[in-house]
Amino acid sequence: MTWKDLVSETPELKIDLRSDVTVELVKHAAADSDVLWAARVSTAGEQSLDELQKDPERSRGLINYLMRDRHGSPFEHNSMTFFISAPIFVFREFMRHRVGWSYNEESGRYRELQPVFYVPDAERKLVQEGRPGKYVFVEGTQAQQELVGRAMEDSYRQAYATYQEMLAAGVAREVARAVLPVGLFSSMYATCNARSLMHFLGLRTQHELAAVPSFPQREIEMVGEKMEQHWAQLMPLTYAAFNANGRVAP
Repeated sequence: MTWKDLVSETPELKIDLRSDVTVELVKHAAADSDVLWAARVSTAGEQSLDELQKDPERSRGLINYLMRDRHGSPFEHNSMTFFISAPIFVFREFMRHRVGWSYNEESGRYRELQPVFYVPDAERKLVQEGRPGKYVFVEGTQAQQELVGRAMEDSYRQAYATYQEMLAAGVAREVARAVLPVGLFSSMYATCNARSLMHFLGLRTQHELAAVPSFPQREIEMVGEKMEQHWAQLMPLTYAAFNANGRVAP
């Protein structure tokens, strides 16, 4: 049976098309007090949490000073682990961030990959104008939107049917997966500290407060925005200082 037979003869062969991403905060040991504790040991020795909380304005000022003058190591004494589900092409960009990050991604060698694929929604700008380094993205036409949706879905169906054909014939999962596109959703655990997350956000999100403009691909920016929301709740003083100082990692 060929992929054409699978598509035409098995109407139950379905694929899931998504335009969003999933980011969940799985566990954390991250608070503004971690920054203060690490910073003050250099001048005051070990301090209790009560001592750190006695003077909130002083604590706020210290965190802002550390951020402004780029004393970065105190922002490393914390940890956040996220569960992320996104298209494979997002992960390939994501894993360029190596310092302060740990990753474990699902494996197509050991499990059958599920038919979940990415298709951009109507808000995703489709057309690139300009030369490398000086280009912008603009809205696509309705015809382009329809083409993208139709072409992606057709390609995904063909690729996944071929994948299933090879698995049914006894071909190893690690071989059969080669036909699947980078629009396939994968999942991973990603662990970082606040300093490494700030560096990620500085490069992978656009923000009006950024001192250094960034032009990320929209799909990885979607992941970054969701991670940022979680982090802002965990470390509000650090987050405020990050924004107040141009969103540049210390």
